[in-house]
Amino acid sequence: MKRIVVIGLGNFGATVAETLDAAGQEVAVLDTDEKRVERIAPRVTLAAVGDGKDIKTLERIGAREADAAVVSMGDDIAESVLTALALRDIGVQEIYVKVISDNHARVMEKLGVTETIFPERESGMRLGRRVASRWLLNYVELTPGFSIQEMIVPLPWINRSLRQLELPKNYRVSVVAVHDVLTDRVSTIPDPDEPLRDSDTLLLAGNEEDLAKVAEIK
Repeated sequence: MKRIVVIGLGNFGATVAETLDAAGQEVAVLDTDEKRVERIAPRVTLAAVGDGKDIKTLERIGAREADAAVVSMGDDIAESVLTALALRDIGVQEIYVKVISDNHARVMEKLGVTETIFPERESGMRLGRRVASRWLLNYVELTPGFSIQEMIVPLPWINRSLRQLELPKNYRVSVVAVHDVLTDRVSTIPDPDEPLRDSDTLLLAGNEEDLAKVAEIK
């Protein structure tokens, strides 16, 4: 079990906190809005009203002993910067910060935070890819240039096997898993000779350009 501190309880911060709690982690949350704190209190380990920039307040919720912290301060860049600095000052090693612009991300990276997250941009990119492709269901960038995407089996691939399709050779992508939506069966080591069905979805890994070509199959 890890101890995680989440500062800022807008939609993003609250979702992160609830997800961590559901995963069995010890979660302490902090926000200046009393109503937000009251709403989430039953679903986390500790919920408190206070200022994330204040070191004494951070210590009061156990941030000094935390394994990681998530900073989600809405549109207030100065607040998130000062909160990240306060977390650094008390020795939190892993700090994840929601950012709202490239400049915000650059400032945070200069401070040495573990990772910056741009939810609106990431959601927009995923939606754009889904709208552009008739097959694509989801898209997640793991590292710059390398991603995983979930897609419906394209019509030309139905009733053909992975061995016949030779995706690594022909498209330079790898099949991570096959999910039969009707039975909810997930094959993480798919049978290369089993024909693909129209009820299947594929989880593919590869670089951005190659995955885009697969998503554009007619």
